[in-house]
Amino acid sequence: MLTDLEIEQLESKYLNKFYHFLKYVEDEMMYGFQTKERIRNDWQSRYGNGQAISDFAVGAERIIYSLFNGKGIGQPNSAPVGADMFFEVDDAFIHIDLKTVQTDNIGDYTTSIFVGENQNSYKAEIKQSNGQSFNPVRNYNPALPTYYNQGTNEEKICLSFFVTILYEAGNLNILNINLLSMPNGQLEPIYGSSVLRAGKNPGKVRFNFGAVSDFMLLSNKKRLKVVYFNEDMDPSYLKRLSFIESIKNIQ
Repeated sequence: MLTDLEIEQLESKYLNKFYHFLKYVEDEMMYGFQTKERIRNDWQSRYGNGQAISDFAVGAERIIYSLFNGKGIGQPNSAPVGADMFFEVDDAFIHIDLKTVQTDNIGDYTTSIFVGENQNSYKAEIKQSNGQSFNPVRNYNPALPTYYNQGTNEEKICLSFFVTILYEAGNLNILNINLLSMPNGQLEPIYGSSVLRAGKNPGKVRFNFGAVSDFMLLSNKKRLKVVYFNEDMDPSYLKRLSFIESIKNIQ
């Protein structure tokens, strides 16, 4: 098993690697998001504004995943449990999931984001916003292990990352793209319950990245990287994204 410091060093390593990759392909990524406009008359009338907005995530995922897959970062894994992108590299198994949120639901984006059991390994108690336990106590049990093949010569750490995209409800314009590193479950003694925030339903959680934006064992390194930030967005959105903007200004 790795030490806690070694885990954070690996998480930071791949966070930086994926961040620089997304910056490298930023032009291609933004162009890909705009390709929907060339055939808007065909899909908008079919879906209507509401359905088109809710299904925008499918198109965005297509662009992000094609860029990652085209790079050939690692060996894709066919296991049925895992994030949308799940692959193996020399020193880790890596899960990457895409989260898209429209501005009508901006509160679901600013400091925390929904995560599924198949997308993380962080087992901990879910507490209330005031730090108190629920009654009865809510314990969160993710589906991913902290290590794959633990205890064998093939043992490798399990790492979880998220690409988050905020887009404008009215016109589907991209306003913000972030890359997040969620702590591996072995780090629970260090981060405690602060990593998790109660979801809308019992047993469901959100990654509370606003509360754990720093790598606890690394100096001056953030778990959030701002890939794209539209400075010309509506001032009301800017105000809600003040935490993310503050990270952008120091990274």
